Amino acid sequence: MSGHWKRAALALVLALGVGLAGCFGGGTAGGGVSRPETIDSAELQFTHPVSGDTVAVFDTTAGVFRAVLFPDEAPQACANFLGLVQQGYYNGLTITRVESGFVVEAGQGADGSSTTIWNGNGYPPEYTDQLHHYSGALCAAMSDAGEGGSVFYVVDTAPGVEQELVDQMTSQGWRQEIIDAYTAAGGAPYLDYTDTVFGQVYEGMEVVDAIGAAAVDENQAPAEPITINSVTIETYQ
Repeated sequence: MSGHWKRAALALVLALGVGLAGCFGGGTAGGGVSRPETIDSAELQFTHPVSGDTVAVFDTTAGVFRAVLFPDEAPQACANFLGLVQQGYYNGLTITRVESGFVVEAGQGADGSSTTIWNGNGYPPEYTDQLHHYSGALCAAMSDAGEGGSVFYVVDTAPGVEQELVDQMTSQGWRQEIIDAYTAAGGAPYLDYTDTVFGQVYEGMEVVDAIGAAAVDENQAPAEPITINSVTIETYQ
């Protein structure tokens, strides 16, 4: 994750008056009863997929997971991701960063670089009240320059958020539906409006959990490489 990404997250955590370590529910990712696929919520990320939706299928050496994409809400992030998938860019890349109980990240080239379908030129973050950093959210990481590229991550937290954070969201006027969804699914609300959410894992979250639980080296990369065999696009039926 970029320095910009971490600085923005930390700034929001401090603004909310809580420490980073206290933002999640207890236990490790997947340790609760509810997972993102089973959340009963009218929020967009939990009402999908429906017939005709665009779905990304991630086939990894740890297993397969599927995410529905939201091109209407995040058009540039989706266009870039879909274009790179069509080019086969992600095929053969490894998971580059794992933070247990937080995120799983990939999309860097072998040289550590990021790219886009626009000759490497980045795109600005896309914010919307309809998409949030719930557990299972598929997100585009922003660079130090505040631009999106090929790097993506999946939020992988335990269900629930601490009451102190709920109280802060309530006092700041967050919609109750958002608070309820975070309470049920878990996630990283302090990342909202820093990076772009452009999809949501709806199947195979246990695979993301397994990747998130992998042992890592000093660079937070899995000690035993986890490879993305392929990313393909389907239309949900």
